Amino acid sequence: MLVYRLSMKKLSSNKSFGGVQGVYSHASSSTKTDMTFAVYEPPQVVDRPVPVLWFLSGLTCSHENAMVKAGMQAYAAELGMMVVLPDTSPRGEGVPDDPDRAYDFGLGAGFYVDARQSPFAENYQMYSYVVDELPALIANKFNADMTRQGICGHSMGGHGALTLGLKNPDQYQSISAFSPIVSAMNCPWGQKALAGYLGDDKSVWAAHDACALIEQGVAKTPLLIDQGTGDNYLETELKTHLLEQACAKADHPLNVRMQDGYDHSYFFISTFMGDHMVWHGEVLNA
Repeated sequence: MLVYRLSMKKLSSNKSFGGVQGVYSHASSSTKTDMTFAVYEPPQVVDRPVPVLWFLSGLTCSHENAMVKAGMQAYAAELGMMVVLPDTSPRGEGVPDDPDRAYDFGLGAGFYVDARQSPFAENYQMYSYVVDELPALIANKFNADMTRQGICGHSMGGHGALTLGLKNPDQYQSISAFSPIVSAMNCPWGQKALAGYLGDDKSVWAAHDACALIEQGVAKTPLLIDQGTGDNYLETELKTHLLEQACAKADHPLNVRMQDGYDHSYFFISTFMGDHMVWHGEVLNA
């Protein structure tokens, strides 16, 4: 059992909508690297513990993309909600990367799994990092109500939000995603990542596939999905219809909103981020 280090270094701090947008680093026991993450603390933390929304980013991203582009701080301040933005992979000297330096595997592409394959198993323990280690640090260092947590993500981070949320219903009371990879077993991005990190046993892959988890009968936490019809990856990688089919078959509550003409970018995410924040707030502040 890992013993987590409950210490961190502040890298930056900016006042935003009455709260504080901070960026921090710490030595991770899970990844055996230094990890950087961002936390938005709404003004309400001065008076009481506040609920926590996790936002998981997509391929090539870090904590910074959503922090700067998603426009979530104003909504978080109004709703009294803390937002935590982890990185998408371990980083640093000696951390293995895709042999071909491709964008869809290795650095910036941890897929929120605990790798079992060499040489990635040493550092790529992103499931344990996001589900266990970073929450322990947040609980220790911030005025967070860890009994009220939601999770959201984009693309690969949408895959992470769905799978982590569905696998841990006692930890996450609300789950949403933008343009998520809904079935990592059935798209090129996911097949490459699951094989590279977990090996060739597809029964192991199924534990990290949202559609497979729903088919297995996980707890019926309602899901909110926004997907743009102009997304170049919709047909090849995201395959929203597979999630609709799985949820319909399992009677799992799902709200898919197909947004006409929107693409895969943060222009899309920022347009509907407020809707997601309010939706999570309704659950977490109930």
